[in-house]
Amino acid sequence: MQLAGCALLALAWYRGNEPAHALPERTDERLVSEFVAAARVDKSQAVGRSWVQVIVSRNDTLDRIFRRLQLSLRDLATLRALPASAAHLDRLYPGELLKLSYKGDVLIGLERRLSPSETLSVERRPDGFAAQLIENPLDTRRHVAHAVIRNSLFQAADAAGLNDGIAVALADIFAWDIDFALDIQPGDEFFVAYETIMQDGKYLRDGNVVAARFVNAGRTYDAVRYVNPDGIAGFYTPDGRSLRRAFIRAPLEFTRVSSTFSANRRHPILNRIRAHKGVDYAAPSGTPVRAAGDGRVSFVGVRGGYGNVIELDHSRGITTVYGHLSRFAHGLRRGAQVKQSQLIGAVGMTGLATGPHLHYEYRINGVHHNPQTVPLPNAEPVPTQWFADFERQTQPQLKNLTETPPAALAAR
Repeated sequence: MQLAGCALLALAWYRGNEPAHALPERTDERLVSEFVAAARVDKSQAVGRSWVQVIVSRNDTLDRIFRRLQLSLRDLATLRALPASAAHLDRLYPGELLKLSYKGDVLIGLERRLSPSETLSVERRPDGFAAQLIENPLDTRRHVAHAVIRNSLFQAADAAGLNDGIAVALADIFAWDIDFALDIQPGDEFFVAYETIMQDGKYLRDGNVVAARFVNAGRTYDAVRYVNPDGIAGFYTPDGRSLRRAFIRAPLEFTRVSSTFSANRRHPILNRIRAHKGVDYAAPSGTPVRAAGDGRVSFVGVRGGYGNVIELDHSRGITTVYGHLSRFAHGLRRGAQVKQSQLIGAVGMTGLATGPHLHYEYRINGVHHNPQTVPLPNAEPVPTQWFADFERQTQPQLKNLTETPPAALAAR
């Protein structure tokens, strides 16, 4: 077992700075044997200083790693006693990378990346170990992209060089105004101003969307991100109205509508004209179903043709219904409080259903309304006392969105 462990360490050492996921979780005997010799050579270099990069395995601790490397446990105890490092060495996470340098069984140095912007560095000095936190500065850059939808939002984003996360962010921002399962059509377009996070000139990840414009069926929707004096961020229209509503348009993400709200639809199973007082979203079984708004569970269980169904009471006489579910969220029960977009169940085909789909209803005082067109209650706008701050923050973002040509993405 000790030889195999050394082989794994040698494998990490040979692979240098490759990400943790480049190593298999389980290593077969052939792979171990290929690195056994290298492991022996690495440990025999007692006359010089050796470096090893250790990929943390499940249930690994520094004690186990030191034992595998045959390093001094006395050095480990000294490390843990340092005030600057103790809190950063107690718990390791599977897949993370540690860098250690040593001479024989004596530890010379240790590095652990705590976050993209901070690294713990420990070095042996003549008077003992010294630990310090090294800042790795991050650079935030702004980009503007434009895309025209031909087939889907994701394909349009990809054609514009955007990651899927930006497409998801756009759908979340405009979820209260646009039903992305139904309303998106060829010819729609969007502009998006967003941040990218860089370090030493290299792309790390996308940051926040700071402004966006979505043109859907000829209608333009604008959104700008505002962080209020309390530190809370939200998206607003240019005149300060919140894009957030008390309800989202669709309780499913990126699916299709198989049956719309209708007073004279022919029922596919009963084969007779019967009002369809909701919207059916066709989607694979197991697709997550979200609460359309904050509310209380008034019913969860089996009810006739609805099959497994959930009813939510949102107060003010508003009720939403979710039918044909395959299962309910764990712990969901009558009387439980739920938040908007909280997972409440999964798509199925229980009750009178010819295929997997969600049947969704929106009722006001017991009267059914079309979920796709019913006016949704607004959230609070930017308070008057903050409006000057709102304009100061958001006007440059809007100007950048509308006046800056779409920029090429930074090299990744």
